[in-house]
Amino acid sequence: MARPKATAKKVMDTVAAAVEDAAGDAVKAADPVALATSIAVPAVEAAAEVAQTQGVPEPLKRVKRAQLPSGVRFALVAVLSFYLESLGRSLVVEYTHGELAKVARPASSLTQTEALALAGWKLFGLALGWYGNYDGFDLAALAILSHGPMAYLISTYYGIRASTAGAYLAVEVVSTFFPFLLLRKLSGAHAAAPGIPNRDIVVDRQIQVLTSMLSALVYSVTLFLACRTFLPTNFVLYFEGIRTIEPAQDAQLFSFNRPLTQILCLLFGVAARTLIFTPFVAASPTVKDQEVAEFDPATATLGQTIYWNLWGYTTPTKVSVKRTAVAMLFAGVDTYLQATTVLSGVDSYGAAVYASVWTLAAMITGLALRYVGSV
Repeated sequence: MARPKATAKKVMDTVAAAVEDAAGDAVKAADPVALATSIAVPAVEAAAEVAQTQGVPEPLKRVKRAQLPSGVRFALVAVLSFYLESLGRSLVVEYTHGELAKVARPASSLTQTEALALAGWKLFGLALGWYGNYDGFDLAALAILSHGPMAYLISTYYGIRASTAGAYLAVEVVSTFFPFLLLRKLSGAHAAAPGIPNRDIVVDRQIQVLTSMLSALVYSVTLFLACRTFLPTNFVLYFEGIRTIEPAQDAQLFSFNRPLTQILCLLFGVAARTLIFTPFVAASPTVKDQEVAEFDPATATLGQTIYWNLWGYTTPTKVSVKRTAVAMLFAGVDTYLQATTVLSGVDSYGAAVYASVWTLAAMITGLALRYVGSV
């Protein structure tokens, strides 16, 4: 009975050693793509070697999810995600003939801190998704909300073809979706499992379309207001390599003159509905909900009163608040990191201002979906 645990520990130790040895050289090169490859490939090879010598069944083929410890499955998710991202980016570079290199910083110009920040932030996102009980659809939606702003920026203002920008966005979505799909089953909300609360709302196509359209509308209006106020000035002052600001100056409400922007906003809407609204309406009540309902300020202690005022929400509301906060966090941080490390000539202040637009859009969208879901 002790052999599976010993084998799993052997796999983890060997993988960790391989990752540590391989990551060192990549960090010195300050190339995030090389860093991802150097982490993924040796780790997979090391795990496969141990599996062969120890007689471990082939992962993802003969072993059920429940038979692997959570830590081992997360390690596999991280390895697969880094590898798929590295492979996908390499393919995009090859088939687009390095189009993004026209406006991007040279890989050699990245510092060790920047390279580690990019890899570390991606790993943090995977860990948050795994230990926060997110599934593949949640991670795919989060990838769209956090990497979509960069796709919009380079395709609209830097002259990069929409197909190239979309390919890079697709790589991010696929590299997070498939590892979770392979190693974690879908949540009851996204699988529309029988017995979940408000299942009729979750599976209703009309509600899905309307909530997606509402979210898309919020993103579209927020982007329009930003373009007609401070974004053009921000681009001119802090985005040195930008090719044009005309799309911001000529922005129309609902982006009627920019079909690609409309499509991207619709994509944001679907992602926001998937990440926030569906888990919110499908959240099951808990014992704490009864405690919240029975709270009596006349008999409660000071600590209980403070807690109730700050976090005295029902479980569905807490789900909505947490997921909205996650969407805001990743939209802001990812956009900032990508603008400052990928594009050439972007000032950190300008990147922060641009990222704030998408953070605000995520917040307003979360509030709107919370209101709709509570009606």
